[in-house]
Amino acid sequence: MLRRLVRLVFALSLSSCALAQAADFSAADLAMAARLREAGTQSPVAFDLLDSLCTEVGPRSAGSEGDHRAVEWAATRLKALGFPQVRVEAVPLKAWRRGPASAQLTAPVPQVLSITALGGSVATPSAGLDAELAYYPSLQALKADTSDRARGRIVFIDVKTERSRDGHGYGPGSAVRWAGPSEAARHGAVAFAMRSVGTDHDRLPHTGMTSYDAGAPRIPALAVSVPDAELIARTSKLGKPLRMHVDLQAEGGIDAVSANVVAEIPGTDLAQEVVMIGAHLDSWDQGQGAIDDGAGVAIVTGAAKLILDSGVKPRRTIRVVLFANEEHGLDGAKAYYERYKGQWHQMVGESDVGADAVFEMRSRVRAEALPLVKSIAAELAPLGVAAGGNAGFVGSDAGVGLSRQGWAGMALVQDASRYFDWHHTPNDTLDKVDPAQLRQNVAAWAVTAWLAAQSPEAFGPIAKSSAEAE
Repeated sequence: MLRRLVRLVFALSLSSCALAQAADFSAADLAMAARLREAGTQSPVAFDLLDSLCTEVGPRSAGSEGDHRAVEWAATRLKALGFPQVRVEAVPLKAWRRGPASAQLTAPVPQVLSITALGGSVATPSAGLDAELAYYPSLQALKADTSDRARGRIVFIDVKTERSRDGHGYGPGSAVRWAGPSEAARHGAVAFAMRSVGTDHDRLPHTGMTSYDAGAPRIPALAVSVPDAELIARTSKLGKPLRMHVDLQAEGGIDAVSANVVAEIPGTDLAQEVVMIGAHLDSWDQGQGAIDDGAGVAIVTGAAKLILDSGVKPRRTIRVVLFANEEHGLDGAKAYYERYKGQWHQMVGESDVGADAVFEMRSRVRAEALPLVKSIAAELAPLGVAAGGNAGFVGSDAGVGLSRQGWAGMALVQDASRYFDWHHTPNDTLDKVDPAQLRQNVAAWAVTAWLAAQSPEAFGPIAKSSAEAE
């Protein structure tokens, strides 16, 4: 009896070893990953694409003429790069257009302020508006205010964006930008202003999308440059009433059409499953859209091009998606996931934090796939990429698939230490991009996409309840 038990335990042990070996990547796939890693750090394709996009297309706010040029540019370039399948998939949307914007402190001391409208803002009257300013150090302070101090005034919220390597300092300010106008309106404010969500100290303000709650009046919303926000904060301490004049013109709700641009490398035995790597093609209207998100467009396209040029066909289909209208409401992402919700995605991922180097890989996969993620991390280690946890934020566009479908995701976390100096400003230009760091991103995404496509096991599904919301 004991001998039979020993033999059974030994047999089960051998079986477990065999399963463990079967669950890892093949030597050939790992060798291919190493070649892609090396090729990616040398490839000029991504920077050439980014140069072309910034120079020949420029700003590309969703639904604009620049956006239409970008869609045509992307389709033409992807075909020229040799992708066997390229599609342009129309995305209807509501466009917003920025007009002139200016502001001044008129009391206690006249001061010209550098401002920009927040995306989606309504306009002031044509002659502008003039009102006292109510200063709040945070959105929470405004919410907690039960007085009438904000009524009839311009509410100003002053939240500093902290510089951080992984970009987590962006969250508090972006929450103010998103929710602040409606909260101010509920308190009776006639306009909303905020400190720019940026880590710089120049006088170029940072725009970004805001929202209006259905139950609150829509009031003009603007961001003030960081130095001018600090001026307002200092002036508020003088104990004298502050008055501001604001003239902000804008138009929203414009019927328009953009498109997702999709390119594929067809798979072989698992061609019906998809590895999606994406970026958003639109940008804000004031810069070139180099770091947000031209760099992402170039990175994921360059990564897929490396795999295409290798001549080795992946098991799963590798799909590049250049999403429409991320900045004004994720219309492209929503349209994509509605169109492809019936097709299983092995992995979704997105490059949308500029062009500086990837320093960590995080995942959103089922527990059984974590050993495979560990193997991918080992292949990224020579690029200076550390292994992270299994709670990664995969990006706004890719995140729609996690929240709606439970698809697994991979996040290549970039160094965001400089990113929010230029994010959503006219300073989002090509000169901010370091070609060597851009190439490191390309190499990292090529390795990740390739191994996800070759994986012997499914990365998902993940629990929808644990996926990030849109």
